[in-house]
Amino acid sequence: MSSSRTQGSAGPSKSGIKLVKPTVKQAVKPAVVRVDVAQELRRRIANHDLPPGSKLKEVDLSIEFGVPRPRIREALSTLEERGLVERIPNKGAVVMRLDLAQVMSIYEAREALEGLCVRLATERSPKGHWDELCVLFGDPMIGYLRAGDFDAFMAGYEMFRARVFDAAKSEVAQDMLDSILERTQMIIRRSIMLSGRAERGLEQHRAVLQAMQRGDAAEAERLRKLSLRDAAECIRQYHKVVI
Repeated sequence: MSSSRTQGSAGPSKSGIKLVKPTVKQAVKPAVVRVDVAQELRRRIANHDLPPGSKLKEVDLSIEFGVPRPRIREALSTLEERGLVERIPNKGAVVMRLDLAQVMSIYEAREALEGLCVRLATERSPKGHWDELCVLFGDPMIGYLRAGDFDAFMAGYEMFRARVFDAAKSEVAQDMLDSILERTQMIIRRSIMLSGRAERGLEQHRAVLQAMQRGDAAEAERLRKLSLRDAAECIRQYHKVVI
């Protein structure tokens, strides 16, 4: 996930920092000629274009992507290793369906890993590094929410995560979190859409960023862990809706 800024329409904020409206395209890598089957299927699963329980037939995928079946098997094996696909006897490969216990376990891992990344990012970033995001998570993000621009709102979260990963400089933690997040992307989106959840999450992210801006790594880590614990409790309460 790239942490670089992209060009877009934006104007100077009251603080003098020029803001660029985040877009979903920031998280998309340039197209390549050779189709990455595993990556494309991961994207579809994360976006719920392939919901849990969907069958992944080798023959159909081979025809769609125009590649031999061995490459499809290789892609499915990769997805199985990442916990996105399971192979069921006499049924073949299907998109993994998570239950509440699995989601809670994932959030426990997120709490530990994202807390670590926030602490490392705070410790390893120069003064002023978080100023732009602090401004973004004020009036601009509130504006996206009020305008119903959910894509821009979610892209702001993606920008926060990308900047944290980039500053933390922990490839191992980032790889583990990437695997975790792609399994729960749709659950995250659904939970944020619950009444009052987006506003609460925005307030929590703002508090984390303010601690990072002050250089208080321990407090930033504590607040990020608390926010994820709160998100997990929300999912537990409304699991019949979001899972």
